[in-house]
Amino acid sequence: MPRRRRLQTGVDWIELTTTAADWDRADPDLLRTMLGQLHLIRAFEEAVLELAAEGLVHGPAHSSIGQEGGAVGSIIGLRTTDAVNGSHRGHHQFLAKVIGHVSSGRLDVASLVPPELQAVLQRSLAEILGLAQGFSGGRGGSMHLQWLEAGALGTNAIVGGGAPLATGNAWAQKHAGTDDLSVNYFGDGSAQIGSVLESMNLAAAWNLPVCYFIENNLYAVSTHAEEVTADARFSVRGQGFGIPSWRVDGMDPLAVHLAMNEAAERMRSGDGPTIIEAQVYRFLHQNGPYPGSAFGYRTKQEEAGWRARDPLDRVAAELLRRGLLDDDGVADVRAQSQAAMRSAIAALVEDDPDHAGTRRIRPDLWPDPAVVDTGIRGDASELEGLAVAEPLDHDRAWRDLKFVEAVAGVMDRRMEADPRIVLLGEDVHHLNGGTNGATKGLVAKHGPDRVIGTPISENAFSGLGGGMALDGRFRPVVEFMYPDFVWVAADQIFNQIGKARHMFGANNTVPLVLRTKVAMGSGYGSQHLMDPAGIFATAAGWRIVAPSDAADYVGLMNAALALEDPVLVIEHVDLYGRADRVPEGPLDYVIPPGTAAIRRQGSDVTVISYLSMVHHSVEAIEQTGVDAELIDLRWLDRASLDWDTIGASIRKTNAVLIVEEGARGTSYGGWLADEIQRRYFDWLDQPIERVTGGEASPSISKVLERAAIARTEEIVAGLERVRAGMGGA
Repeated sequence: MPRRRRLQTGVDWIELTTTAADWDRADPDLLRTMLGQLHLIRAFEEAVLELAAEGLVHGPAHSSIGQEGGAVGSIIGLRTTDAVNGSHRGHHQFLAKVIGHVSSGRLDVASLVPPELQAVLQRSLAEILGLAQGFSGGRGGSMHLQWLEAGALGTNAIVGGGAPLATGNAWAQKHAGTDDLSVNYFGDGSAQIGSVLESMNLAAAWNLPVCYFIENNLYAVSTHAEEVTADARFSVRGQGFGIPSWRVDGMDPLAVHLAMNEAAERMRSGDGPTIIEAQVYRFLHQNGPYPGSAFGYRTKQEEAGWRARDPLDRVAAELLRRGLLDDDGVADVRAQSQAAMRSAIAALVEDDPDHAGTRRIRPDLWPDPAVVDTGIRGDASELEGLAVAEPLDHDRAWRDLKFVEAVAGVMDRRMEADPRIVLLGEDVHHLNGGTNGATKGLVAKHGPDRVIGTPISENAFSGLGGGMALDGRFRPVVEFMYPDFVWVAADQIFNQIGKARHMFGANNTVPLVLRTKVAMGSGYGSQHLMDPAGIFATAAGWRIVAPSDAADYVGLMNAALALEDPVLVIEHVDLYGRADRVPEGPLDYVIPPGTAAIRRQGSDVTVISYLSMVHHSVEAIEQTGVDAELIDLRWLDRASLDWDTIGASIRKTNAVLIVEEGARGTSYGGWLADEIQRRYFDWLDQPIERVTGGEASPSISKVLERAAIARTEEIVAGLERVRAGMGGA
C-alpha cells in the first residue's frame, strides 16, 4: 500500500465573528460614523430607485441595499491615499470612500451632512443620471464611478475586470515607497473569473498590498452560488495562492471592520495580499426596485430572514444598548439622510411642464453633445519641447547595428533617463534579452524591479500594467510575445486600458506602451501570427506605431514613451536581424504623431504600407517599373495618421494601393480604404486597390503559410492591377 500523508497549505483561513465585548470596546465615534454612512448610502440608493422608477435613470440601477455593511465596515478605517475599485454594483463602495474622504473619517450624527458632503452626494447622483456636473461629466454613470482625489479608482461594469487594475495600483503603491493599500471589490460571480484568479496569483508572487474583497450575496442575477462551484465559501480561493483569508458576516459592519484591520496590518507591513469574504445579501433583484422573490428564484421567507439582519438595524441596536444614541437620535440620522437626498434630487430635477404630475432632468444640466468624442486620447502636447528629428533628413554620421539592437538600445536610453519606466512580460528578464533579444542587457543594468518577468498570464499582467499607468507614478511597457495573445487579454486591453480616459471623463492619463511582434513567415501557425493593426485601429483610445527601420523605431518609441496615452508598438521578426543604422549620438529624438515618411517619390499611384511590407513594396515597385509614390505610415491610428501627406500624394497620383501582409478579416487596409474614399473620392480615378493575405490565418505548413500571406509577388500583382486601371500606361 502506498504511504499517504495529508498536506496542509499552511495559509491562514479565518472565520471572524464579533462578541458583545467587541461592540463594547468599539470607539463610540466609529459606531456613530458607521451608522451615519450606512444611512446616507441607504437613502442614496432609495433616491436612485425613486428616479429610476420615473424613467430618469438611463440604464440599470444596481442597488446595494442590504449590502452596505460590507462596504462601510471595510472602508471606514482606510486613508484617502488607500485606493478602492469595484464592480457594476458599486455605489456603496464609492460612497463609503468619498464620504470618508470629505469627512476625514468621522461624521457628526447631530449635523450629518455639511455642505461639502451635500455637494458630493449631489455630484454622485448627477453622475448616475448622466449629467455634466458628475464626477466624469456623466460618461461613467452608475457603473463607472471614479473620484481619484478620494482614492476611488473607478467601478467597473465587467465582472472581475477591476482585479488586475487594483493589483497594478498596489504595485505602484509598493514601489513608490508607501505603505498604502488597494482594495478590489467584487461579487461571488467574479470569484470564478480568470482575471481575478490570475491577479491573485500575481499579487501573491510579487507580495503586493491588495485586498480582494468578495461580497458574497449568494446570487449572480438569479443563479445561486452553490450552482456554480463545489465550495461556495469563496475565500477558499486564497488557499490555492498562498493568500491568508478572512470570512465574516457582512451584515455585521464591525466584524468586517475588524477583519479589514487585521488584513490591513498585514498589507501595510509588507506581507502581501489578503482576501476577505463578506456574506451579504442584496435585498432587491439584480436591477431595479423589486425583490428577487418577485422573479421566482428566492422565497419571501429567505428574504425576510436576511432583512431581519439589516446592518443598519444592527449598528443602531448596539448604539442604543450602549446608550450612545437614543431612538430619536437614530430616527434623526435617517431623517437627515433622506433630507440630504431630497435636496440633491431637487437640484437636479424639476416638474415637467409638458407632462403634469411628472418630473424631468433639468435641461441645462445635460452635457453638451459636442463633447461626445473629446477625451478619447490626449492632444500630444506632452511632446512639445522634445527634440523632433526626421531620419530621412539626417546628414551627419550614422551608427550601424541590427534592428533588434535599436529596440533594446532605445529602451535602455529611456530607462536611464526616466526611472518611471518599467518593463513587464514573459521571459523579458531571461534568455539574454527575451526570446528575440529585444531586452538585451536591460535587467543587468536596471534591475529586476524594472525588468519583470511575468507568469503566462496576459490578462492579469496587462491589466496590472493598466493599473500602474492609471496610478500615474510609473510608465509600464508591457510585452506580448505574440499579438494573438491580445485575445486572451481583450477585456483589459480594450474595455479597460483603451476606454479609461474617455469613460471616466478624461480624468485619467494612461501612459502605457504595449510591445508586440508580427511573426508571419516564422512557422508558428494560426494562433501566433496575426497583424494586430486592424483590430487596434477599431479601438478608440489606442495609438499605434509600426516602424519599418531602426531609425524610425527610435523616434517612434521615444514618442510612445512620452505620450500620456496607451500606445501599441508593432515590430516584425523579419526586421529584427536586418542590418540597419541609427543616427550617431544619444537616441533621444522623437517622431511625433502625424508624421508619415515618403520612401519614394512618384506620380502613377500612391502605395501605402507599414512595417516590413514597406521593403517588399520597394522591391515590387522596382520590378514593375511603375512610377509609384511609397508612403510609410509610421503612425496608424485614426488620430495620428498623417492625412496631409496622404492627401497630397493622392491629389498627385489619383490612385491608391494599400499594402499589408496579413489576413483580410482583421485587415487594417479595409478601414483605411473606407476612410480614404470618404476623404478623397473626387481625386480617385479608379477604385482603391488592396494587397492582403488570404482569408484564413497562416498555418504551420511552410507552403500554406506562404500562400496565406502577402509578400513582394502579391504587391507586384497589385501594382499591375493599378496599371491596368490606368489603361496600361
